[in-house]
Amino acid sequence: MKSSAQVIGLPVISIQNGVQLGQVKSLVVNPEKGTIDFLIVDQENWEISMKAIPFRHVIGIGEFAVTVEEERAVLDLNVIPIANELVNKKITIKQAKVMTRKGQLLGEATEFYMDEETGHIAGIEVQIGNELRIVRADHVITYGKDLLIVHEDAQQTLVSNVDTLVTLKGTQVEPLIEQIVPKTVDDELDELRQKQVDMLKGKRVLKDIVDVNGQVLISKDTILTKEHIVRAQEEGPDVVIELSMNVE
Repeated sequence: MKSSAQVIGLPVISIQNGVQLGQVKSLVVNPEKGTIDFLIVDQENWEISMKAIPFRHVIGIGEFAVTVEEERAVLDLNVIPIANELVNKKITIKQAKVMTRKGQLLGEATEFYMDEETGHIAGIEVQIGNELRIVRADHVITYGKDLLIVHEDAQQTLVSNVDTLVTLKGTQVEPLIEQIVPKTVDDELDELRQKQVDMLKGKRVLKDIVDVNGQVLISKDTILTKEHIVRAQEEGPDVVIELSMNVE
């Protein structure tokens, strides 16, 4: 179990090359799933665009570093529309007010804890009066930009420290999360897809890219056209990410 403060600021290391690729700048929350889906990476030489690592490409989050297999795990945010959408929702959890579904204010979120193996948020630390208590993530109904909505019984199941949270791992139920964040504007999605086309068009594919059914969608050595990229977009964000990681 890691707090967000234990992850932010860690260097990102490529296992393949043994070099530092940057530092973790922030964590991107998926409010629908209650997970950390991406790590935003900061590096002095990247002055224009923002970079991100899909959590599923993280090999490990240790005490001293976050490790990835290779440099290509770090992607330009513009080629990952889902990441861009999540970033724009600005769900930070910290400093959000924590309120029950019936409108009782519990306090203010000061920290959150995540399972470093899966990216699932495990608990939210809340300042309640002069004390800090942890709300289990399976009691969170909604992750909003400025407000977290929790079940009424969350107050009866508060834990006092993260060690207790660890002992409860595996006993949690699936989060019941209601989406209140605004839906994505179609125009914004179109703009993001166009950016993907602009960045990938003309690049050579380094390996066969398969669709969601495992069939080859784009063959190795293909020089990408707009039509290839649109077909990848139609297959979903995972296929686009895979394509983005395997071009030159």
